[in-house]
Amino acid sequence: MNQSTTVGLQIPDLAQPLQLHIHEHDQFVSRRILEDGVWEPYETSLVLKFLRPGDVFVDVGANIGYFSVLGASVVGDQGAVFAFEPDADNFRLLQANAELNKQQHCITAVQGALSDSAGRGQLFLADDNLGDHQVYAGEEERPSVPITLYRGSDFLQSRLQRLDLLKVDTQGSEYHVIAGLMPLLTALQRKPRIIVELTPHSLREAGASGRALIALLATLEQPLWIIDHIEHCLHASTAEELATWCDNWDQVPEARGFMNILVGQVD
Repeated sequence: MNQSTTVGLQIPDLAQPLQLHIHEHDQFVSRRILEDGVWEPYETSLVLKFLRPGDVFVDVGANIGYFSVLGASVVGDQGAVFAFEPDADNFRLLQANAELNKQQHCITAVQGALSDSAGRGQLFLADDNLGDHQVYAGEEERPSVPITLYRGSDFLQSRLQRLDLLKVDTQGSEYHVIAGLMPLLTALQRKPRIIVELTPHSLREAGASGRALIALLATLEQPLWIIDHIEHCLHASTAEELATWCDNWDQVPEARGFMNILVGQVD
């Protein structure tokens, strides 16, 4: 079991002070929260902008619960957060962070990964980046542990009547996650906004591709945006532009380019 410490989040305009238990030896998410009091500042601002009291937020690849706790602080007891995290140590802190911020009645934490089919799977573990575990065997040798896979539509269909914001950050398995959620997404009267990581190399390793993920998201017939981490703004894009960007990265096998994109209306 990894050791943890507790820090206060330094995020402007929070409705209430928030704290997080973080891993002591994680060199990425936990370290950045420890040093800056915030993780992915622009995505943080978007989550705060897009959610309202009473909304439903689904956080796939929740890690230690940073965005789950942030979302719960906005949606409140009249809303709901569903947080999926397969790694045991991350899940332990996810649950602890819900309790630390008195959000355990709002956050439904699920120890498992979403995919396009339910069953048993393997989680291949990263060493010092505890947000980089993956549900497929990549190029490098990694130890693995058994995990539970859920098909998102089957799990969530009876548990929610609306979905306002979906975040998917799963280190390459985003295509399979969205495919498993697609029956739910297409059945909703109002489509949610979706924040999803787009990493062509990892998607390819997971048995899909960046182009396939964009084509799947495009069937929702919603606007597409590039999330600019540097300038802190959104750039309108098209499915073909994003797919071509993925194709270009795929021409360089060792390339690790990535971006986060937003699907949905911004106003």
